[in-house]
Amino acid sequence: MTALMKSICVYCGSNSGNKPSYAERAIALGDRIARDGLRLVYGGGNVGLMGTVANAVLDGGGQVTGVIPQQLADWEVAHRGLTELEIVDSMHARKMRMFELSDAFVALPGGFGTMEEIFEMLTWRQLGIGSKPCAFLDIDGFYAPLIGMIDRMVEERFLHPDQRADLWYGSDIDAMLAWMQAYEPAQASKWIDEKRRSVMK
Repeated sequence: MTALMKSICVYCGSNSGNKPSYAERAIALGDRIARDGLRLVYGGGNVGLMGTVANAVLDGGGQVTGVIPQQLADWEVAHRGLTELEIVDSMHARKMRMFELSDAFVALPGGFGTMEEIFEMLTWRQLGIGSKPCAFLDIDGFYAPLIGMIDRMVEERFLHPDQRADLWYGSDIDAMLAWMQAYEPAQASKWIDEKRRSVMK
């Protein structure tokens, strides 16, 4: 990998899901992160897909930084075998710290927390807060309905087509990492109808 991308943040479930393929692909991603000399940044847990991807990076000799709120650490779900574990005061502080530490963001399958985290990064990207690539790494069609909803946002003119194109969706880890390395942020305005925006002013 080039020096442009040194760390990658992975958002994923604190549960493992009901298909072995979820854990298998999390391991494949973690192994690739380690082999490419990237640092994994993630939520600091030792459970679910979170623990799986972290352990895969560590098993491959890679570096892992976890960021976890004190409340979750108190619940004894913090991974104590990481290269570095940062304990912060709140979920808000966690997200900001993960943003600061990361050069790119990828979502594996997960629940509410995973969705909230990756969509906040997409929103920040849309508003010009940072210029870091965001991707959905699909496994067995998990994200297909969600991507369909995002395409519906474009069709109904709630989302600019260029901002839809500013996120990556697919199942190929090699293709995802290549896209991240070559990433050029979209320059589209958040406002789809510039004439209407000027009238509102």
